[in-house]
Amino acid sequence: MLIDATILFQIAGIGIITALIHTVLKQVGKEDIAQFVSLVGFIIVLIIVIHHLADLFQQIKSVFLLKGL
Repeated sequence: MLIDATILFQIAGIGIITALIHTVLKQVGKEDIAQFVSLVGFIIVLIIVIHHLADLFQQIKSVFLLKGL
């Protein structure tokens, strides 16, 4: 099983972009929109993690049930 680091870079990139946009909006005085941007960034990361966890559970299931993917 090959460990792929691209998911870490995707999550880090989304976090950096979200933090940058949040900071800019907060400096402008748009705290409510900045909070919304942070929430959207969190939801995007959560969707990515859930997708990869579903793939992991499918692989574990195929190993223990001795079936192919």
